[in-house]
Amino acid sequence: MKITDLLNENAIQLNGVANSKQEVIDKLIDLMQNNGNINNKEEYRNVVMKREEEGTTGIGEGIAIPHGKSDAVSKPGLSAMVVPDGVEFNSLDGQPAKLLFLIAAPNSKDNIHLEVLSRLSALLMDTEFRSALLNAKTPNEFLACIDRAERSKQEETKSQNENYEILAITACPTGIAHTYMAAEALEKMGEQLGHKVKVETHGQSGIKNKFTKEEIKNAKAVIIAADTKIDLSRFDGKKIVKAKVADGINKPKELIEYALSDNAKTYHSSNKNSEEDDGGKEGIGTQIYKHLMNGVTHMLPFVVGGGILIAIAFLLDDYSIDPSNFGMNTPIAAFFKTVGGAAFNVMLYILAGYIAMSIADRPGLAVGFVGGILAVQGTTFASLSDSSIVLVSSGFLGALIAGFVGGYIVVLLKKICSYLPDSIEGIKTILLYPVFGILLIGLFMLAINPYVASINTAINDYLASMSSANKILLGALLGGMMAVDLGGPINKAAYTFGTGMLASGQYEIMAAVMAGGMVPPLAIAFLATAFPRKIPKKDKQAAYVNYIMGLSFISEGAIPFASADPLRTIPAFIVGSAVTGALSMFFECTLMAPHGGIFVIATVGHPLKYLLAIIIGAMVSAAIMAKLKKNLKEYEK
Repeated sequence: MKITDLLNENAIQLNGVANSKQEVIDKLIDLMQNNGNINNKEEYRNVVMKREEEGTTGIGEGIAIPHGKSDAVSKPGLSAMVVPDGVEFNSLDGQPAKLLFLIAAPNSKDNIHLEVLSRLSALLMDTEFRSALLNAKTPNEFLACIDRAERSKQEETKSQNENYEILAITACPTGIAHTYMAAEALEKMGEQLGHKVKVETHGQSGIKNKFTKEEIKNAKAVIIAADTKIDLSRFDGKKIVKAKVADGINKPKELIEYALSDNAKTYHSSNKNSEEDDGGKEGIGTQIYKHLMNGVTHMLPFVVGGGILIAIAFLLDDYSIDPSNFGMNTPIAAFFKTVGGAAFNVMLYILAGYIAMSIADRPGLAVGFVGGILAVQGTTFASLSDSSIVLVSSGFLGALIAGFVGGYIVVLLKKICSYLPDSIEGIKTILLYPVFGILLIGLFMLAINPYVASINTAINDYLASMSSANKILLGALLGGMMAVDLGGPINKAAYTFGTGMLASGQYEIMAAVMAGGMVPPLAIAFLATAFPRKIPKKDKQAAYVNYIMGLSFISEGAIPFASADPLRTIPAFIVGSAVTGALSMFFECTLMAPHGGIFVIATVGHPLKYLLAIIIGAMVSAAIMAKLKKNLKEYEK
């Protein structure tokens, strides 16, 4: 809403005279009432004067903006008065007020008075604008001055928004913490270096702050700080710098400076420029990691949603009715189990499909998806002719193989089809790639399923038969891995293994993994609470926020503290997380939900022991850091 939408000629008085603050406010209220904005003059006056008692609205430079929000206001509005000789208003600079605006706002949730107040205050900072209002000869001229200033401000803002020097995209596999931490780091560093940076975040809730065509056109360079596959086709002809999302958090200055240097390569989406195309600078390991994380990112909502609903089904069911049908004995439990199972059972299809899509773009999705289905079903050539053969699922390992092989099958088909006439270009994606891609992945999966199923079965049997000592060691290993790089490749390797084992019914592993990931941020929070002199004063608030981050299973909350002092914090994190992972296994805790932290505690087997394991690990980490870190000198004062 524009300022001029709230102000008209009837509510403006030029060449006004007033001898006191009370008198000038009364005259402004009369103007407001004459314009039909208030229905109870006395009640509104009380609200305005009460606001003045809290602190003067005379902001200085001869300006006062009294305001009030009340049920006495029938519709939002403004009134204005110019007092050439000035009136004493107890202004912040001690000078009389000559230019006064009164804001009336209805008692609603919109807080429109604050919006108008902020925009009006910004405009009135301009000396020329104030002078034009004070010298206006008629109410119409007064309104015209405001209208011109508003339009100029909007055009200036639009121009600024469309002229970012650098555009950046941040994305992490889970789309929760790293994504937004990298965005904030890049924006702040851009501001420090004097370069306008706009960041588009690809998070779990979708794409936010999306670039416009005009912004892309005007940008000098693009930074891609992401651990997932990003479509770069819209940046054809732009300089692009690609990095891990962790570099966006820890090395924003280097990324910005490199992006603006002559060393940054220009991206071309055409195959003719393949040496500069996407992935040209990435190693094989980095590419494989990105493809895998793209599958994991898309799989997570199915695992989390389905897993939690299935766990709720067990909580609501009555085991004594029929132990063999536990989870489906009562109607309410059966509902949660059925709906949760529908989501949970397709997670490996999604994993394989989106790994293949990351490798071969959209044509790879169907091929990977079908490969994932065949892996889960465990279909073999022998089973086609003999229905008595029991199918054994290839599980998580089979779905991984299906995703990668399916993607590269489509890449191979694209290469072969590039020799075909351009006249049949339109049928490649809709006919050739899906038909031959699905055929080839079908042949491949039916051939390898017996062997992969044997490996998958052997892994599950080994995990099921592990002694208590071996389980504790495995829990310590997985817990420690969660703390090594706090969301990086090692952390994600442990996490992916945990989610994969969910599909095989190995719920103890996921419990150890999540518990280990909760320790680092909680350790920082414990350290700030028990040993406050070990944490810089400026970081205290962020340290306390780690209570929430840790309880929510967001390991990334500890990253700023780990980056500032890695030699003393990361070893402490690893030891504490390893202790927690080991205790979780020792206590035989189980978890069917791969995320959620404290909020899914009701779905944890042995929840009190689980919490105890997490607290002990966090305290161990905090104690180690307290021993290694010295008290900061800033506290000696």
